[in-house]
Amino acid sequence: MSETESHKEKMKAQQAKHRAKVAKAEDPGRGLVLVHTGKGKGKSSSAFGVVIRALGWKQSVGVVQFIKGNWITGERQFFERLGGVTWHTMGEGFTWDTQDRDRDIAAAEAAFAKACEMMESGDFDLVVLDEINIAMRYDYLSTETVLDGLKARSDRTSVILTGRDAKPELCDYADLVSEMTEVKHPYAAGIKAQRGVDF
Repeated sequence: MSETESHKEKMKAQQAKHRAKVAKAEDPGRGLVLVHTGKGKGKSSSAFGVVIRALGWKQSVGVVQFIKGNWITGERQFFERLGGVTWHTMGEGFTWDTQDRDRDIAAAEAAFAKACEMMESGDFDLVVLDEINIAMRYDYLSTETVLDGLKARSDRTSVILTGRDAKPELCDYADLVSEMTEVKHPYAAGIKAQRGVDF
């Protein structure tokens, strides 16, 4: 058998295996929960890629940002110009900027109340809770509170939770968990964050 024929046979077998696996998969009849975590860059960026995918299918999308405050980012400007995304930036900036735990807790609770309202409404196909894992990491929101909110969501609604140090209980509950691993980062070499690449 030639190399070309051998390759064709291998690909046919792989195709049959893949099709059999797809045929067994079922629609859960509810939105999924996705967690983007890890120390590497790209957690929010990946979530906004999913936002673009959902908009491509004319789905309804909401975003609640927990940490970034009024920091101007490229993605926020893009979606504001594009329209079609209900956007709430409710954090007050990085935790080391506020230096006020009570204020940070109040901001996180207000943001999660807005998130729960959106998740339960039945109006959204996708809701992104950007940097909520950071709010949970500092115990501004309890894991139990967040899980209760996710469980109360509309069956229509998928949710993406971003930020490093996602709680193990959240990862156990999620349908998909992706961990971004940092191999190399320009900041470690003293290069400041770049507009259009980092924010």
